[in-house]
Amino acid sequence: MHMDVDEKLEVIDMKEALRYLWSFVKHYKWQLLLALSLTVIVAVLTMINPYLIGVVIDHVIYDGHRDILPVIITVMIGVTLVVAVLRYVFLMNFESISQKVVFNIREDLYRKIQKLDFEFFNNNKTGDIMSRMTSDIEAIRHFVAWVVYQIFLNLLSFIFAIMMMMHVNFKITVIMLCLTPVIAFFAVKLSRSVRPTFIAIRNQFSKLNSVVQENISGNKVVKAFAKESYEIEKFERENRAFRDRNLESAAVWGKYVPILDSLAVMMTVVMLLAGGIMCINQQMSIGDLVIINGYLWAINGPLRMCGWLINDTQRFIASYHKLSNIIKTVPKIQNKQEESEKNLKGTVTFNHVSFKYDDDLILKDINFTAHVGQTVAILGPTGSGKSTLVNLICRFYDCDDGMVLIDGRNVRDINVKELRSNIAVAMQDIFLFSDTIEGNIAFGNPEASMKDVQWAAGLAGVEEFISKFPQRYDTIVGERGVGLSGGQKQRIALARALLRNPSILILDDTTSAVDMETEFKIYTNLREISKKKTTFIIAHRISSVKDADLILVMDRGKVVEKGTHKELIQNKGHYYHVFINQLGDFDHELVKEVG
Repeated sequence: MHMDVDEKLEVIDMKEALRYLWSFVKHYKWQLLLALSLTVIVAVLTMINPYLIGVVIDHVIYDGHRDILPVIITVMIGVTLVVAVLRYVFLMNFESISQKVVFNIREDLYRKIQKLDFEFFNNNKTGDIMSRMTSDIEAIRHFVAWVVYQIFLNLLSFIFAIMMMMHVNFKITVIMLCLTPVIAFFAVKLSRSVRPTFIAIRNQFSKLNSVVQENISGNKVVKAFAKESYEIEKFERENRAFRDRNLESAAVWGKYVPILDSLAVMMTVVMLLAGGIMCINQQMSIGDLVIINGYLWAINGPLRMCGWLINDTQRFIASYHKLSNIIKTVPKIQNKQEESEKNLKGTVTFNHVSFKYDDDLILKDINFTAHVGQTVAILGPTGSGKSTLVNLICRFYDCDDGMVLIDGRNVRDINVKELRSNIAVAMQDIFLFSDTIEGNIAFGNPEASMKDVQWAAGLAGVEEFISKFPQRYDTIVGERGVGLSGGQKQRIALARALLRNPSILILDDTTSAVDMETEFKIYTNLREISKKKTTFIIAHRISSVKDADLILVMDRGKVVEKGTHKELIQNKGHYYHVFINQLGDFDHELVKEVG
């Protein structure tokens, strides 16, 4: 029963893989038809020369018809040249098709990745995705460029050779073909046995790729904790596992392919034995035996290639199986409305909003309204749900209960591109591209003028440190902003958000790495431009939030307090204690004065 299930899964995977591949190949069907037609012609032409050699032996050497020899030699040379030219043409056609198909597949997958939401990237490692976009796609290219034509050519050569051999001598052909069912049996066994090993290889390669990617991305942490030896050991462990998976696959291949090769060679033995006896008994001529021997390559070749082609076909299926995780993933964030030209004003309402990630309740019954021109500050300990709350505004996730409204419209009913084009986020996890400082600031608005870039940079405090770089805005920053301090990266990220000139501005702990004086200047600058925006500030410092129109104090996914700075101080609740802890020990008169 287990084998039946595996068989069905293999057939389903094969059908799915071929259906997916055909959706791209069909755009080049005429080029494919030309290549296949040339392959048929080549398969037919390769049947001519072995037959002519037999004619030379029987009619030229034995019968003495030497006058036909120049014609036969001319035809054989001509056939050889034509086959060489046609082989080149159809090989280039298959290669051309494969490159075009892989180009389109890679673009299709990349577009699909851009549409996938946060949940997909939370559950899939970067190295794993990279291996799918590189080595797995390359396996598909190899299948189109080489395996397809080899299967077609070998199958045609096998069929045409049998037809010619039967025309020459039916009896010896039948005797030789008695071995083919045995060869087919072992070919099927190889196919079934090798498939899981290829899947294991692809999975292990993804793990190995992930280890390398994480090590390179986290090289500073590795060196800071002097964990190079640990990382080397971890890599060696995954590398050994990858080697072992390949050796397991090689063991399966080594078990069956020699059997297939031996059975193919046995056909030569059978041909010589049976053909020799028939020639001695004058049941066939020497020329016919030579013709049969000449066609033997067209029987042996495909049978020998059978194992290799099954091997590569299984690699193709295993690679598709890995890619199908991207292909079949349906984003949970779906667009329900066409994009409109109307800009959002920015009034944000949370109406009894709750959100779960897996089975964990992250946000519980959140209620508040932020009007245009207001600044909402969110304060709370790590893990209280602050970032999740603003992620729901951007619709990076959808809430499970309640509604998030913007200008009275449910965010689910607003086109995602329209929604996010009206929101700018300076994220807690800052990412800068390997580009110039200007390019990073203008990422969200590439059409912005240099004057606008400088305006945003001035507001975010970038101008204060950019003069230290000889090339100023043309300074190239490394991947993830290597070469800049944490505070400098935060200010560039803030400038990038401000340049969007959004209706809703979200600052997720954006000034945590800058000094108090710089932070004060930045928020003073923001106060003027925030009058026409709805601004959300996530922060841990009281100094960052005390001037907000509404302060939400969160704890364990709930809003435990809300109000202005003065109101919350007077309540003497959670916010009051945070205020006391940050400003130190002083008397109540000072608290009243500051409040």
